[in-house]
Amino acid sequence: MEPSTEYAAFEKKVKKTIYLDNLSPLVTEAVLQTAFNQFGTVNNVQFIPTHFASSGVYAALVEMQSVRQADEIVREMDDSPFMISGMPRPVRAQKAQIEMFDDRPKKRQRKIVCRWVDPSHANFEVAKKIKNLTKKHAAEASFLLEQQLAEEEKLHNQQSETLKANYKKYELIDGAQADGTAKRLATCYETKLHDF
Repeated sequence: MEPSTEYAAFEKKVKKTIYLDNLSPLVTEAVLQTAFNQFGTVNNVQFIPTHFASSGVYAALVEMQSVRQADEIVREMDDSPFMISGMPRPVRAQKAQIEMFDDRPKKRQRKIVCRWVDPSHANFEVAKKIKNLTKKHAAEASFLLEQQLAEEEKLHNQQSETLKANYKKYELIDGAQADGTAKRLATCYETKLHDF
């Protein structure tokens, strides 16, 4: 295949692909296929490494059968949170970018040259500013992720406490029915006891 044709096919694939992050490490390819087959047909699922994998946050590229399906998923997930079974947090989606693919073909005549910049070079200060800006952005992203994880942990704890409280109520009601307390109270207050 000609490089230009191969790259055009790759660009078409990118347009049909969505990038998902905020994924739990428990999510599998089968889980993602099941979740997104409701929007259309999933062609391929590829998990990709992220800088935050050590914090339990993963990402994936999901290729759909058409661009329309991919657009619909991003639109739907923008409007309302999308929970995948067994995950403690909603998944985020956006259109995939070319840079996210490790297997992207090279464009013809594309050449990247890296070199050290001498302190006496005219662009040294510019390179230094870019390096510092990159460090600042990485620190900000790390801080925001920590904040998000703390918020999610807080939400998880609140939901867990609510679940425990509801379970205790259920145990009390079940216990009162099992030991006859409910019947005695019904007799005492002259009310009918309905068994649901």
